[in-house]
Order: sequence, then structure tokens, then C-alpha cells
Amino acid sequence: MTTLEALSQLFSDKHLLTDADSLLHYGRDWSRVHQPDPLAIVFPESTEQVQALVKLANEHQFALVPSGGRTGLSGGAIASNQEVVVSFDRMNKVLEFNAIDRSVRCQPGVITAQLQQLAEDNDLFYPVDFASSGSSQIGGNIATNAGGIKVIGYGLTRNWVSGLTVVTGEGKILELNHGLFKNATGYDLRHLFIGSEGTLGFITEATMQLTKTPQNLTVMVLGVPDVSSLMKVFETFRNAINPTAFESFIQRTVDIVHQEKGLPKPFETDAPFYILLEFENDSEARENKVLETFEYCAEQGWVLDGVMSQSEQQARDLWRLREDISESINAFTPYKNDLSVRMSEIPAFLEQLEALVSARYPDFEVVWYGHIGDGNLHLNILKPADMPAEEFFKACATVNHEVFGLVKAMRGSISAEHGVGLIKRDYLNYSREEDEVAYMRAMKAVFDPNNVMNPGKMLTA
Repeated sequence: MTTLEALSQLFSDKHLLTDADSLLHYGRDWSRVHQPDPLAIVFPESTEQVQALVKLANEHQFALVPSGGRTGLSGGAIASNQEVVVSFDRMNKVLEFNAIDRSVRCQPGVITAQLQQLAEDNDLFYPVDFASSGSSQIGGNIATNAGGIKVIGYGLTRNWVSGLTVVTGEGKILELNHGLFKNATGYDLRHLFIGSEGTLGFITEATMQLTKTPQNLTVMVLGVPDVSSLMKVFETFRNAINPTAFESFIQRTVDIVHQEKGLPKPFETDAPFYILLEFENDSEARENKVLETFEYCAEQGWVLDGVMSQSEQQARDLWRLREDISESINAFTPYKNDLSVRMSEIPAFLEQLEALVSARYPDFEVVWYGHIGDGNLHLNILKPADMPAEEFFKACATVNHEVFGLVKAMRGSISAEHGVGLIKRDYLNYSREEDEVAYMRAMKAVFDPNNVMNPGKMLTA
């Protein structure tokens, strides 16, 4: 019996697709580096159906690749070797809202923005947020431990997962932690599956925690003269008001967003670097403290200019200066790196990084932006218009070892929030020691002994 024949016994025609358009659409993510080549796309509707599929994969020895919103940038959801793509689009139900526990139990295909809206409708808040929240799915967020723009105030996805149901690579169903706040009964396997990129098993249900709604979120955008000033402003505002977000970007990104999206610049003065900070403006005293801190930073020469939102709409527009960068630079076919170091290391890291990329990419334009409040930088190399994409990506990759060498020297991460997938897999040793990788392989073998779960991602064969 062929794989397709075996799949047809488990899935109806409408839940099993093999047409060329579907294979292309569901076989890739946003990275666009590897050419998709899946065998088929399946759409399970329950934990039990996922379990049956995994057992079938073990029996017939075919590989499975999970597919959520496919907004990843590391190639973690790419099916390039005749794998069967498991789309969770039909497992998109909210199963339970619990006001007392402030929790939502849902299937993995629930869209991030849907969870955010459900929280808002119940006077609560789901704080994990990023540019792709309108299309990314909760299961994918958990599988990559997604971060986003509010990590400094609220932490990563990991902080908001209180329970998981997973189907392991052996086809066993595990119910992990049951939504408990306190549970001191041994190894917490829930956290092992968070960030595992579908290599150990598939998430089929999640219990997500919500929190109180922040009051009157207000946004400031500041122009600063240099990286040293940027970090001084960060330290000063963090000590004064504990912001919920602290982002940074450069003048070139403002120009690109202005050109591509038609957004007005925040103020007349151009600045080498920009800060976007968000805070709860919940009292007159808090607002006065913010203005005093701004004036102090300006007196020190750390801030050149600034603007503070006066309405929710203006706050959203200012956020777009940061959130629209990734989409806006797509017109330049960027080669992306998602790096992190300790916050105290950022000035030295950027100095060395800029010297390296200037020397190695003299003919390429390099832009960066990031979640400076948590040490995460997005380095983007823009493709020259007349250069073929394959040649461009190959040229960029030749310097990865040097870039990642800088990261390793500062004990940083080669992937702060986008995962490892295919694109970063061969560089894992720059962030993980040899013994760590060996233990990761051992855990993979325990949960997925026949290597049917997203094989080739994160770990080499």
C-alpha cells in the first residue's frame, strides 16, 4: 500500500490535498529559501485523528511536517522532501474559557489575534504579540516559543502556557500540567515541547493564561544619536517606569516604511537610531514621570527629539513604524539573521557586527532593528536589485560563520525567537555545547524513535 493510499483510509478527499497549488501553499513558510516538495497535505480535526496519523507514519515510515500559520522565518515548517504536511487549520476551536483561572483551552489552529480578541472581550489581556498575530497560530507560537514586541514586560510564549496535550512521535497522547499554576511532581515535560518545533510531537490542545488589561497604553518614539545613548535611555526609562515594550530601529528602516507604506515620519529631525517605548499611562503621576525622564535624557544629549501618542490611533500609527519594517523590507528580498546577546553586551556586539558586515558586504545594504529591551537584534542584508536571489543568499551565507562566531564569543543565541528549523540547523553548535546537542538528540530518540516528526529540523540526521 502506498503512502497516499494509506492516508486516504484515514482522511476524506476534502481533508487530503495533493494538487500543485496546495502543495506549494502549505509546503513552505515565510523564509522562502528552500523549495517546497511535499507529498500531500492533511487536515486532522481531533487529537485522536492526529494520533492515528502518527501511528500510520510510524507503520509506513513516512515523515510528517507540522503546518500552522507558516509565518516562521527559519524553515521549520518547510516540507522539501516528500513529507506529509499536517495542517492544523481545522483544529481551530476555543474549547473553554475559565474566568476564575483566567485561562483559555484551545486547539492549536486558533489564530493569535483571535485569542487576543477573546481576552479583550472578557476584559483580560493576552500579551504575546508580533507583526504576524493576524495569521500565526497558537500551536506554532508554542512550538517556536514565540517572543515578539512585549517580551520585556510580559515574557515569551512559554510564560503563558499552563497546559498542553501532545501526540508524541510514538503516537502516545500526553496531557501535561493540566493548567496548574503550581506543580512540583518531577520533570515538567510541557516545557520540553515548548520550542521543540514539532520534532518531538505535535501540540493538539493548549491551555493559555491571560492577565489583567493594561491601562491606557501610550507610545513614545525617540530619536537618539548613537548606540551608547540608546542603552543609557533604556536603563533610565526602565528604572523610572518599567515599560511594557522597548524597541529600536535605524533611520533607513523609517525611510523604507515611509516609502513602502506611506507612513509619516515621527518628527522632522532625522536620527541615526530610534527608540519606541510603550508604557501604562495610568495616572497623572506616571505621565509626569515619563516627561521628566524624557527631559533628563534630552539634557544629557541622549535624545535628539521625541513624540508621545495622544490617542489610541496615534499609538497604533507609531507602532507601525516598528511593526511594518519586516513586511516593508520584503521588497528587497532580505537575508535575515535573528540574534541575541545580553543587554549589557549590545553596544560592543553592534560595534563588532557593523565592522564585520561593512567589510564583508561592501556592496550590500545592511539594516537592523530589534527588541532592544531583551537583547534581540534582527540583522537584514538587502539584495541588490540586479543580483539573482540564489547568488545573493549564497554570498550572505558565506559570512554566517563569522557573524555567529561573534555571537558565540558573547555567549549569545543565533536564533532569539524564530527557531532553528532548516536554516539555522547547521549552526546550532554556535549556541549549544556539544553535550547539550547530544542530550537533545537523546530526547528526540525517546519521543520520536523512528524520526517521523519534522525530521531534519533543528538537529541534523
